[in-house]
Amino acid sequence: MVTWKRNLWLLWVGCFITSASFSMVIPFLPLFLLHIGVSQHIELWSGLLFSSAFFAGAISAPYWGALGDKYGRKPMIIRAGFVLFVIYILTSMVTNSYQLLVLRLLQGLLSGFIPGSIALVGTNTPEKHVGYALSLMSTSTATGSIMGPLLGGIISKIFDSRVAFASAGVFVLLSTLLVLFWVNEEKFVPSKDRTSIIESMRLAVNNKPFLTVLLLTLLTQFSVMTIEPVLPLYIVQIGGSAKDASLLAGIVFSLVGIASILFAPRWGKLADKIGFHKILVIGLLVGGLGNLAQILFHGIWGFSIVRFVYGAFFCAVFPALNGLVVRSTPTDFRGRAFGLNQTANQLGGMLGPLVGGAISGIFSIHSVFWVTGILLLCAGVLANLSLKNKPSTLQG
Repeated sequence: MVTWKRNLWLLWVGCFITSASFSMVIPFLPLFLLHIGVSQHIELWSGLLFSSAFFAGAISAPYWGALGDKYGRKPMIIRAGFVLFVIYILTSMVTNSYQLLVLRLLQGLLSGFIPGSIALVGTNTPEKHVGYALSLMSTSTATGSIMGPLLGGIISKIFDSRVAFASAGVFVLLSTLLVLFWVNEEKFVPSKDRTSIIESMRLAVNNKPFLTVLLLTLLTQFSVMTIEPVLPLYIVQIGGSAKDASLLAGIVFSLVGIASILFAPRWGKLADKIGFHKILVIGLLVGGLGNLAQILFHGIWGFSIVRFVYGAFFCAVFPALNGLVVRSTPTDFRGRAFGLNQTANQLGGMLGPLVGGAISGIFSIHSVFWVTGILLLCAGVLANLSLKNKPSTLQG
């Protein structure tokens, strides 16, 4: 097997394992708080634990990206993998919420396995296959996010939450060893620029197409995450049974991931033919309309079908954004570019749930669907107007 294909499949497996390890423990953090004896301010602690890692990751991602440009993306992936292994093992031993919060901050500051893997694939894949490769990588995280909660729930039920965290650490260690022994980074030219976040920001600001991609990543992730806190509550409303809420929410959440697994590679191959810009615009516009269409359905079956169709189109968006990062930046800036893109993603992930929860509390759950849909439509219009005249740097 040629090197780029071997890298692609090994990193696919690594990102799948890492994503599954993350999703098998993180959704259960509120329950883990109860397990370690926290009985007051559970909601406050849950919010802090979720947002702290996003915030810390937003700060540190450009720095790790700069180191990746200087020393290689493979060393950064291995570093992040071993750090995650240690943090998960230590998390399985915590005795109070403060220790858990510190470890979540460290996880945000020191991790970066998946962004590093995407950067390596985007840099070491032949240009004509970049769209397919990045879209395939997106299916790894989608598959992991579907399988993780199921695996975590089974381990927690058979053993307990501490064993689930320790198991997540072991799984990440295995994925790191895959990268260590079998992934081969080619085409690496060390950057001669200083490892400075300020310098990285300056270069990004001077690169208008890339700056637009960062803005679109932030806006898209923010839009999507506004719906996350209220979607389970909405499913209870239309499903009619609070008793089955967890199962229904799990099924509906997984539909978007299943659609991504089925359709993302097809969007990637199409992007290699017609360009990432066109695929991005289609994904954003149909994604926006899909969110608005969900308002019209008040039964669980109709709502689920619309969610699946929405997922089939929206799965094109983030691989297209990653492809535009590749197209709009030079090779020796690519690690910093993906680091800054991760910062935009993390900021959107941190702010979106806060705004979505506030809007739902002040107005209604339907209003969050309106906001998400309109924001995605605006992002689609912005992508079309801002990027369509940059064929030399942005077309795939």
